[in-house]
Amino acid sequence: MNIQRPYVFLFKITLLAFILSALPFNDAVLDSSPFWMLLLYTYWLIHFPVKGSLFIALILGVLLDILQGDLLGQNALALIVASIFINSVKQSFYVSNLSTQQVYVFLSSCLYLAFFFLSHFLIHGLIDNYYLLLAPLTSALIWPVVRFFLYKFKHQ
Repeated sequence: MNIQRPYVFLFKITLLAFILSALPFNDAVLDSSPFWMLLLYTYWLIHFPVKGSLFIALILGVLLDILQGDLLGQNALALIVASIFINSVKQSFYVSNLSTQQVYVFLSSCLYLAFFFLSHFLIHGLIDNYYLLLAPLTSALIWPVVRFFLYKFKHQ
């Protein structure tokens, strides 16, 4: 059983998150799709204890802002706040059953969405796209699949 080094694995899942975030779908599916970067980064945070995770969240968020054409720092702030939450429940997250992990993922996705909305509201005003409200739910529902595949991917 070969376990990869943390930063090599992070690079691989970051590329995967960028590919999943850039897939062409219609607007309703794109807006209600899970926060891929948050899901994959959450898995990495839980399974690889490294220092500087907030700085890494900042870098990944800025790269995601550039990829999606969002306000620079919007995804970065949201990813940092969500990763602070995940770090605070890390011990409980790692030993929890799957449904409790889904609740943690849902809560971190809600935090991500709240800070995403807040930063957008301060600059542009209210968002009239209500499909984004489904993103935390889809993130929590897809978490078991993500966890299963990343576990298999980690041990290759």
